[in-house]
Amino acid sequence: MIEIQEKELRPERALLVEVDTGEYDAEASLAELYELTRSAGAEPCGAVTQKRPAPDPATCVGSGMMEEIADFCRQQEIDLLIFDCELTPTQIRNVEEASDVRVIDRTMLILDIFAARARSREGKLQVELAQLRYLLPRLTGRGTELSRLGGGVGTRGPGETKLETDRRHIRRRIGNLKAQLEEVERRRGQVTRRRQKDGVITVAIVGYTNAGKSTLMNRLTQAGVLAEDKLFATLDPTARSLKLPHGQTVMLIDTVGFVRRLPHQLVQAFHSTLEQAAQADVILNLCDASSQEARTHLEVTNDLLAELGCGGRPILSVMNKCDLVPGLASIPTIGNTVRVSARTGEGIDGLLLAIENALPEKTELVTALLPFEKAGLAAQARRDGLVESEEYVENGLRLTARASGKLLAQLREFEAGE
Repeated sequence: MIEIQEKELRPERALLVEVDTGEYDAEASLAELYELTRSAGAEPCGAVTQKRPAPDPATCVGSGMMEEIADFCRQQEIDLLIFDCELTPTQIRNVEEASDVRVIDRTMLILDIFAARARSREGKLQVELAQLRYLLPRLTGRGTELSRLGGGVGTRGPGETKLETDRRHIRRRIGNLKAQLEEVERRRGQVTRRRQKDGVITVAIVGYTNAGKSTLMNRLTQAGVLAEDKLFATLDPTARSLKLPHGQTVMLIDTVGFVRRLPHQLVQAFHSTLEQAAQADVILNLCDASSQEARTHLEVTNDLLAELGCGGRPILSVMNKCDLVPGLASIPTIGNTVRVSARTGEGIDGLLLAIENALPEKTELVTALLPFEKAGLAAQARRDGLVESEEYVENGLRLTARASGKLLAQLREFEAGE
C-alpha cells in the first residue's frame, strides 16, 4: 500500500520524442521541451530524436523507432510520452496502443501549463477557449473516450449520436466563452480609452518566457508579482505605475511570455491580453542574456510583436541576468539595447533613462504661478511630475517642475517668468 502511494506522489516520468525534419532547430526546441516538461511538473527521463523527411502519418516516428520507444517505456517505467510537434488523433491512438503509455504533444503540454497557472477569471477563460479549440477537430479518432464512432458493424447509431452531442456541447461552450471574453475585452477597452483620455503613457514588458519579466516588474515597481524559475510562471497581466528619473509617471504592464512555435490557439485566445503590448507607447523586449539562444529569443519576440501590429512603436531590447554573463558586451544584440540585472539592480538606472528617452512625450521644465484656487495642479505635479522648487508668494504658489502631456499644458496656462 505504501509503494502505491509513493508511486502516486512521485512526478510522472516522461520520455521526450523529437522528430527532426529540418523545419526548425530541433536541438534548441528539444531543450525548450525539457524546460516545459519540468514546468508542467513531470520528470523528463530522457529523449529520443529521429531524423526524417516528414513525420510518419501513423506514429510520427518510424516503426523501428516506435518499437525501441515501447521497449524503453516498459524497462524504465515511463508514464508519459511527449512529442515535440503537433500530433493527429490517429497518431496519438497508434502510439498509445504500441507503447501502452499516455501520449501528449507540445501543444497539449503548453495548454496544460497555462491551465495550471491561470489565476484571473480572464486567464481561465482564455485557457479553456484554447483547449476547446484544440480539442474540437480531434474528437474523431479518440477511441471510446469521447465516441464509439468508427466504421463497420457495431459502430453506428449511439456512437454517432454521442460524437455529435460532444461537438455541439463544445461549440456551445466555445460560443459562451467568446461572449464572456468579449465582455472582458469591452471593459478593458474602456480602461484603455480612459487611460488615453487622461494622457497615461504605457510601457509593456514582453519577451520570452522565464526571461525575468516578473522579477523586473517587482524591481521597478515593488508589484509583488510571483517570480519563479519556471516557464509561464505568471500568465495574468499586471499593471503598476512607475516614476521615471525626471518625474514622468508611466503605467508599466507585465504580459504573458512567448515560446518558439507558440500554439496558434493560444495566440488567438490571448490576443486581447497581448494587444496591451501592441497598444503600449514603449515596448521592452526582455531577454535572458545567460541563454545561448538569447539572440533567437529576441527575434522570436520581435516576430510576434510584428504579427500583433507593433511596427513603428519604440522597442527597447533589454538583456536581463547580465550578472550571470561575464563579458556581456560581446553578445550580439538587436537595435537599441540596455543591459540589466533585475535580481541585483545593476543597470536599472540606465534602463529608466532609456525608457524616458524613448517616450513619445518628453518632459519639459516649466515655471508657473498658480493661483491658490489651483493648488490641485501643484499636487498633481508632485505626483505625476518632478517638482524642482515651490514657494508661496503673495499671488499664489510659484512652482518649477518637469512635466509632460496634459499636465504640462495645464501648467503652461499659468506660466511665469523668472
